[in-house]
Amino acid sequence: MMNNTDRHNNGSTDHHSDNEDNSTPQTIIIINCVLNAPLMLISILGNALVLAAIIRTPSIRSTPHMIMLCSLAVSDFLVGLVAQPIYIAKELTKDHYAHYVSVMMGHSLCGVSFLTITAMTMDRFVALHYHMRYATLVTESRVKYTLIIIWLSNFLMSCFNLWNTRVHSLITGLIAIICLIISTFFYVKIYHIVRRHQLQIFAQLQAVQSSDAENYLNIVGLKRSAMNSFVFYIALIICYLPAHVLLTVQGLSHMNDWPTEWEFANTAVFMNSSINPLLYCWRLRELRAAVVKTARQILCKEREQN
Repeated sequence: MMNNTDRHNNGSTDHHSDNEDNSTPQTIIIINCVLNAPLMLISILGNALVLAAIIRTPSIRSTPHMIMLCSLAVSDFLVGLVAQPIYIAKELTKDHYAHYVSVMMGHSLCGVSFLTITAMTMDRFVALHYHMRYATLVTESRVKYTLIIIWLSNFLMSCFNLWNTRVHSLITGLIAIICLIISTFFYVKIYHIVRRHQLQIFAQLQAVQSSDAENYLNIVGLKRSAMNSFVFYIALIICYLPAHVLLTVQGLSHMNDWPTEWEFANTAVFMNSSINPLLYCWRLRELRAAVVKTARQILCKEREQN
């Protein structure tokens, strides 16, 4: 979520406002760029490795949940490959057009990540609440259509920023708040569902029924999956919250003088794209094994070529 405060609130262009550029100390800008450089490399390499592992592992790439995770990894990969280099170039050069592209790419790609996490939360709720009908309710085609809508809507929304900056900031902040409310609501529901199932299955296991034991293992797997999504959700909140608070306040007021705060808020958002691959490997056992296998294959191929 890039700071777009170097345009007037009516959406007209402020041609490279020198006063605003100079409002951020050069030392802060340099520190921010130095922080972004390694985060950019981690995001590119980490998400590329995750995507390569998923593509090379047919057993995990066709599930609806993994398709959503692929979308998240693609958006994070593009953040490191496209959004961050443009952002760093904009910071160092103060180029007006680089600022435009940085704002649009940042809003689009980070918005995709935010909405995809929300979709993953709803997916885990459906998997737990309607676990017997999940395969018919959440199909591969429906997931793909949903993700296409998420990607297209975010890029169209970023174009809206060209018309009216203040309104765009307000709408973006409100959408983020709505997504947070939706995700929080569904995680509370997930907690109650898991708690109820655990009590019911524990009582049934006293009768030593094998079918119940199998159902218990299924619920345990779904619970672990929901917990994994919750970890991704918490990481996203921590990284995105400062930027969305600034966006909402910026949309509600005429004050646009938080240059230093925006510097580190933007970096916190970018940090999420670097953290996510580490979270995948930590929380998803099958994906971790696939990533390790893919990394070894790549290293072995490089050694053979050398």
